Amino acid sequence: MRIDLHRRRFLLNTLPAATAIAASPPSAWAQPVPESARILCGYPAGGSVDVVCRKLAQQLSGKWARTVVVENKPGAAGRVAVDALRTALPDGLSMLITPGSVVTMYPHIYRNLSYDVFGDLAPVSIVAMTAFALAVGPRVPLAVRTFADFINWCKSNPAAADCGNAGAGSFPHFMAMLVAREAGVALTHVPYRGGLPAMQAAAAGEVSATLATEGSASTLAQSGKVRVLATSGNDRSPFLPDAPTFRELGFVNLAQREWYAAFMPAKAPATTIAVVAEGIRAALREPDVRNVWQKVALGAESSTPAELQRALRTEYDFWSPIIRASGFTPEA
Repeated sequence: MRIDLHRRRFLLNTLPAATAIAASPPSAWAQPVPESARILCGYPAGGSVDVVCRKLAQQLSGKWARTVVVENKPGAAGRVAVDALRTALPDGLSMLITPGSVVTMYPHIYRNLSYDVFGDLAPVSIVAMTAFALAVGPRVPLAVRTFADFINWCKSNPAAADCGNAGAGSFPHFMAMLVAREAGVALTHVPYRGGLPAMQAAAAGEVSATLATEGSASTLAQSGKVRVLATSGNDRSPFLPDAPTFRELGFVNLAQREWYAAFMPAKAPATTIAVVAEGIRAALREPDVRNVWQKVALGAESSTPAELQRALRTEYDFWSPIIRASGFTPEA
């Protein structure tokens, strides 16, 4: 796989169906199956990360371990769960599933981070992908129908040029900063407690625009409460197919997606990591798994451990200068 810093293309999930677990070499699953294993989730039950964790726990039960349970450890915007993985026994029976920003952006944001991304974590596989949508609400005139229209409107109405996001220091926060930089416009960033509240704020006219996940935008867009001007994926969003991508509009650096990925402790057995990565790839081919991902507006994509390692390094290096140049300092 080739990961280009500008194109941001993840050519993942490319193994043919013949490599599904049912057809795997006997050695892959011939090891004794432990009694139990756990998946750490840094967010409360019911959210998209939790949904992904629970479905994969179900799929991996009987393969990785007889029983795979999910342990929700919310707190510190996902950092508590990463620290729990860092201190876990490296026996291959603990795994974390987390949004990529927790390991690619946070090291550039928090001065006293408890974990070393490259020293404490062993990549297993990407498990999902999401893109972002820039949407405007009733504060922006109906005549503004395109991203170019919006940029021109912001330049003419600087006092009203604001953009809601999922919270200070979140991926959408810095993505909105990147949008402003690439488009050459000033945007005042307004944080909310999550992407959906931020999108609802745009729909209510509290802010002019919001940048949030495509899932947060799709329902309100379908009801006509917000107008999606562009999305950040490599291709048009299946959830917002009428909206052009930033790439289509000529903004290559805005082709950004966030992945959810699985990690084990740094010294976990390589054989176990390989087996679980293979199990994840096979699970993501299952129609019922892909259907669950679709319901929470996620794309089902996987990777090898090596591909995830390269993606981690690429994203880490890409966001470093952007975050540092922003001068953003978290409250905690």
